[in-house]
Amino acid sequence: MSGAPQPVERRVRVNGIELAFFEWGSEFQGRSAPVLFAHATGFHARVWDRAIALLGDRHVLALDQRGHGRSEKVEISDWSVFGRDLTAFVRELDLHDVIGVGHSMGGYALTEAAAALPDRFQRLLLMDPVIQAPDVYGAHNAYTDAFGDIDHPTARRKNHFASSEAMFERFKGRAPYSIFAPDVLCDYCQYGLLPDPETEGFVLACPPRIEASVYMSSRISSEVYESVRAIRVPVLLLRAKLTPPDRNLMDFSYSPTWPGLVDEFADAREHHLADRTHFFPLESPELVAEFVLNDSTPTDTETGPKG
Repeated sequence: MSGAPQPVERRVRVNGIELAFFEWGSEFQGRSAPVLFAHATGFHARVWDRAIALLGDRHVLALDQRGHGRSEKVEISDWSVFGRDLTAFVRELDLHDVIGVGHSMGGYALTEAAAALPDRFQRLLLMDPVIQAPDVYGAHNAYTDAFGDIDHPTARRKNHFASSEAMFERFKGRAPYSIFAPDVLCDYCQYGLLPDPETEGFVLACPPRIEASVYMSSRISSEVYESVRAIRVPVLLLRAKLTPPDRNLMDFSYSPTWPGLVDEFADAREHHLADRTHFFPLESPELVAEFVLNDSTPTDTETGPKG
């Protein structure tokens, strides 16, 4: 797949909802293991374009998870729904020998799907998955404790833009978007907007109220550890820089992954990218591609000890 080919946009209906997904290299189906990408909260399938362009001739799929991108818009009350969607998606497309690649919330969803479909996945690459310590699930939600009954601050994000170019200009100097690879930020803006149904211009493809609902429901489903412990395929876990005790809840640059997570999997290895932010897949698409292709530590990657 040289020359950054454009994917085919498709639709599938699972669990009573229509999901959009994008497919590259369908002609290679059956000739190599399919690679399935799952994005983070507030993003969409096309943020993977630059990494996918580096994967060569292979079958690749990237899903717009419910509420995001071109998929149907519904608020989220329990993260397990993302896992159920991915499970149904893999079944519906009859995918086998899947290499699952998930970032943040997408890593959580792939963990649940791989546990539900033990014979469908070859291996997992989980990049800073939002899987926290077991004892936080079912506890008070940190966001609810911080903000009370008011909306999560993301619910008040700017939602209307004149164009993707205007969105790019607004975001390019603001954290965390300022650290994204410029081409990735361009893709995030270009494909992260939909026509405003009420007036001229565009609105976010992940509406602020839906993004807020994802954050507010992040600690509800405690069953994720049942999934973690059920997985038997190899897992490569990448963790970004550690979260300091005084972290601002709205600073998403630190790793949300429990440092002890690697030991809960039956067959997992970990690389602690101690100097990278949680957004490293969007900062370095070439790093994502290298991990997907080599399943090992790239020679120019700094890793640190667990901790």
